[in-house]
Amino acid sequence: MKYQPVLPELFTQNRQRFIRQMLPNSIAIFVSNDEWPSNGDALHPFRQNSDLFWLSGIQQEDSMVILFPDNPDPKYREVLVLVRPNELKEKWDGRRLRAQEARDISGIATVVWLDAVDALLQPWIHLADHIYLDSNENDRKASLLRSREYRFIDEMRQRYPLHSYQRAAKIMKELRAVKTRHEVDVLQRAIDITDSTFRRLLRFVRPGVKENEVEAEIWHSFLSQGSTGPAYGSIIASGDRARTLHYVNNNEECRDGELLLMDFGAEYGGYCADLTRTIPVNGKFSRRQKTVYNACLHLHNYAKSLLRPGISIVDYTDKVGEEATQQFLKIGLLRKSEVKNEDPENRAYRKYLYHGISHHLGIDVHDLGTRTAPIKAGMVFTVEPGIYIEEEQMGVRIENNLWITRNGNTDLMAKIPITVEDIEALMKR
Repeated sequence: MKYQPVLPELFTQNRQRFIRQMLPNSIAIFVSNDEWPSNGDALHPFRQNSDLFWLSGIQQEDSMVILFPDNPDPKYREVLVLVRPNELKEKWDGRRLRAQEARDISGIATVVWLDAVDALLQPWIHLADHIYLDSNENDRKASLLRSREYRFIDEMRQRYPLHSYQRAAKIMKELRAVKTRHEVDVLQRAIDITDSTFRRLLRFVRPGVKENEVEAEIWHSFLSQGSTGPAYGSIIASGDRARTLHYVNNNEECRDGELLLMDFGAEYGGYCADLTRTIPVNGKFSRRQKTVYNACLHLHNYAKSLLRPGISIVDYTDKVGEEATQQFLKIGLLRKSEVKNEDPENRAYRKYLYHGISHHLGIDVHDLGTRTAPIKAGMVFTVEPGIYIEEEQMGVRIENNLWITRNGNTDLMAKIPITVEDIEALMKR
C-alpha cells in the first residue's frame, strides 16, 4: 500500500458495531468485489468492496470476512479469508498478503485460505439460524449488473434454502453513515493531502495552462504524499465547461479572464476527501466574478450553519433553496415576478443551482446514508452549493467536508483557503 498502515482498532471497532446489530445465532458473510476485465487479457484496477474494507481494511481480491459471534469455537467467531499466496502468480502479478500481515491490518486473529474455507463454512452455517449477506443498497446505485455479491447470494440460497436470510446492507447503511473518531482521523489525512495540493495549484494555474496539466499536478501531488490517488475522477473545468457537473474530459485550455472550477480529493487509507474551489485563471477575480463567488460563499456558509443533528437533508436543502432565491434576486439572476410565479416542483432558483447541496462522505465519495431520516452526530457531509450561469458562461462551486457533532459541526477543511482575498493573495505570491 502507498499509505501508512491504518490502526487496526478502526476495523476492530467497526466489526464490533456490526456484531451488536446481528440477531442471535447469526452468521454474516462478506465477499470481495470482482476483478473486472477491460480488453484482451487486461483488468481494470481492483477496487475492494466498501463494506468488506470497512470491516477489515483488506484491499486484496478474492477475500472474505465471516462473522459468527455465537460460534461454539471462539477461534472462528471472526474469520478473514484470503487467497493462498502462489509463487508463480506472484512473479506476474506481485506479492499477496501473508497471514500475519493480514492480521496486523485487520485485527482479525484467524486467517483461513480461500481454497480451504468451504469445508469450514458448511458446518458453521448448519449451526446458525440466520445468514446475513451483503448487497449494494446505495440510493444512487444505477447499475443492474450481477456483481459478485449478488452471485454469492444466489449460490447461498440454492445451497441453504431453509435458513433465514438477512440484509447486511440495512445495518451497514446505518453504521457507515456515522463515523468513529478513528475514521475521521484517516479522513482528515486525506483532506490534509488535498489541502496542500490545492495550495500547489494556486501557484501553478495561469492563462494558457491546459486542464489536463492541472489534473497531472493533482496526481503528482497526491502520490508523492502517500495517497493512493484521486478519490474520484477530478473535475477541472475552465470557463463555460464549469456548468457541466461531472465534466471529466479535462482537455481544454484555461484562458485569461475565465474562472476555473476544480473538484478533486485525495483517497487515503480507503477514505475520500472531496473539495471544490473556483479560482480566476489569471489570479484576479473580475468585479462580476467576485460578486457571484461571494454569493456562492454566502450560501456555503449559510448551509454550514444549518447542518446539525436533527435536520433532514430534504429540509436542509429546502432552506438552502430559500436563501439561494434571495441571493439570486440580489445579484440579478432572478426577478421577483419569476419567484412569485414559480412552479413549486421546479423552483426558480433551480435554473442556476440544479444539484443537491450535500451528500454523505467516507469510504465512498457518495457514501452510504439516508436522505430522509434526521441527521445524527458523527456523520460526515459535503457542503457544496454552486451557481451556474449559462448567459455569462460561468460556473462557481465551493465545497468543504463537515463532521457533524452533538451541537453542530466541525469543518474538516477550515484551513483550506476559501475567500476571494486569500485565493488572490496566494495566486499573486
